[in-house]
Amino acid sequence: MNTTTSTTSTTSTTSRQTPVSLLGLGAMGTALARTWLAAGHPLTVWNRTPGRAEALAPEGAKVADGAAEAVAASTLVVVCLLDDASVGTTLDGVDLTGKDLVNLTTTTPAEARARAAWAGERGARYLDGGIMAVPPMVGIPEAGGYVFYSGSRELFDLHRATLAVPVGTTYVGEDAGFAALHDVALLSAMYGMFAGATHAFALIRREDIDPVAFAPLLGDWIKAMVDPSVGRTARLLASGDLASDVDSNLAMQVAGTKTLLTTAEEQGVSAELIRPQLDLMRRLLAASTGEEDLTGTVDLLLK
Repeated sequence: MNTTTSTTSTTSTTSRQTPVSLLGLGAMGTALARTWLAAGHPLTVWNRTPGRAEALAPEGAKVADGAAEAVAASTLVVVCLLDDASVGTTLDGVDLTGKDLVNLTTTTPAEARARAAWAGERGARYLDGGIMAVPPMVGIPEAGGYVFYSGSRELFDLHRATLAVPVGTTYVGEDAGFAALHDVALLSAMYGMFAGATHAFALIRREDIDPVAFAPLLGDWIKAMVDPSVGRTARLLASGDLASDVDSNLAMQVAGTKTLLTTAEEQGVSAELIRPQLDLMRRLLAASTGEEDLTGTVDLLLK
């Protein structure tokens, strides 16, 4: 995988001169629009609800009467809509010949690949994007937001400076589905982390323990465990030797799960958020020596 990262920049003369057409002005689309306008881009906007587009006119945006007019206004066309179906509906019958279509709509990898083929059949080059930011992070480099991009490398290189104006850019490969896959993989990890934190707070909820005082202990512990664990898991998966570089072996960890479940029961807390992981650990132990760590649970998830 060829990965390229850049930080947000508003200093490029080329990027300031690049016209952009933006379709979709929800919270994220509006944040993108305002950042491009502030950087000096000629910007044409369209939104299904006209008022959102018209609100940007005093800031310099040209408001298109329809999606077709917006697409016609610029070579670089960015869509940031509700879902993949809305992209198809919005661009149905619109002439995309010669356009550079950048899709920042949240999709699945399969939808992104199908949309890339769909765009190619209509004469457009295609980039898919997975936004790793929330609207308040847009236009603020120190906030650390960025967008995964995948698809045409040539197209990414051509528009990289423009795309980097609102948030940083990270190119993850020619496969159009890779941006969405990276996006969903990171979000899935995030929700797994949230699940663990939720369970931890539930355990102390009825006790005389200040959750505000408990929070930094929990946060520091998660950081201390996650950083080395993620790197180790990646190395073991790459090498195929799952019994190397093991700090706490599987047998020892499974032995400790009884305490976790019993404590949850004593505290009157459902174990539904942690039980799936514990069950995977037990399945792995039943099929192994117990000397490896938890890395093997990755392959147990593969159907």
